[in-house]
Amino acid sequence: MITPRSVAALALTRRPRLARLVAALPGAVMLLAIAPAGAQWGGGPRADRGAAPGNFDHYVLALSWSPSFCMREGQRKQRSQCDVGQKLGFVVHGLWPQYASNGYPSECAPSPRFPSRMALRAADGVFPDEGLARHEWRVHGTCSGSTAVDYFRDVRRARDAVTIPDAYRGAGGPFRDNVMALKRAFVAANPRLRVDMIDVACSRGALREIYICFSKDLRSFAPCGDMGPPRCRAGFEVPPPR
Repeated sequence: MITPRSVAALALTRRPRLARLVAALPGAVMLLAIAPAGAQWGGGPRADRGAAPGNFDHYVLALSWSPSFCMREGQRKQRSQCDVGQKLGFVVHGLWPQYASNGYPSECAPSPRFPSRMALRAADGVFPDEGLARHEWRVHGTCSGSTAVDYFRDVRRARDAVTIPDAYRGAGGPFRDNVMALKRAFVAANPRLRVDMIDVACSRGALREIYICFSKDLRSFAPCGDMGPPRCRAGFEVPPPR
């Protein structure tokens, strides 16, 4: 069994610098031992695992740029969305209940962890594959306070409420963009959207996904609030659909 004492002993034998830190801060090891499993150090969003369903402030719709996902890992994992000829751009990653204070509920109880076949039929055509739909229900949908069927219908509703700018719908080749230009393009295509209602994430210099915030009832876009440190600090490459 791992205890604070055994962690400290390992630090003393293998990590001299860490040992000095442990000696100087005796409470540090105990903090590590009792930190929640979903906690992230450094200001990132915190997962509140096992929270009560329906207890959140707003939704975040995550739209992944499929070509970047396929280049990064999708082709290696043989995901069908990465097959040549699919020509997918933005695809739904998930619809996430979110707290206003840089955190989110996760894997909420006592909601059923596995969606029924009827529920998965409601998810058909919303997510790139059924496996992602199952995962998103377990981690995020169970916290919505809705049934799986209604949650997947809400994901479709949120996705359909967003108009993708022309530059990202008909991208025939790679191009470069930046965070503010992307935000302004989405604001122009969605008159009720503002720049503080959208966030952007990059990975290895390429666009990874965008986050669009909605009110809890999904009737309007909403300010995203504190989503942690910037996920995309400069210009980025936009690989083309294939």
